Amino acid sequence: MYRDVFAAPLSASKANSLAAVQRPISAAALEETATNAAWRGIPSWYLVTRQDHALPPTTQRFMAQRAHAHTTEVNAPHAVMLTRPDTVSGLIRQAATATR
Repeated sequence: MYRDVFAAPLSASKANSLAAVQRPISAAALEETATNAAWRGIPSWYLVTRQDHALPPTTQRFMAQRAHAHTTEVNAPHAVMLTRPDTVSGLIRQAATATR
C-alpha cells in the first residue's frame, strides 16, 4: 500500500524501509489554520507530481496557482525527491538563481 501511494517506482525493499520510519500525520497538521502564508509575499516554485496518489495533481495545481508559483510538472510519484532527484534539484537551483 505505501509503495503504491508514495513511491511506486522504488524497489519493494526501499519502500518498506521508508514505510517503517514514516510517522503518522498529526491531526493539528490537518486542522490548524495558517495565519501568515509565506507564498503571499515571496516568489514560489512548485513541482507538480502527475503520478502522485497521496496528493492529487489537480489539488497540487490549485495550490500552485493560488501561490502564483512558477510551476513545473513531472511524471513522478509523491516521493519525487527519491525517484527524480535531478528534477527536484534543478527546480531548487532555478528558484535560487531567480531570487538572488
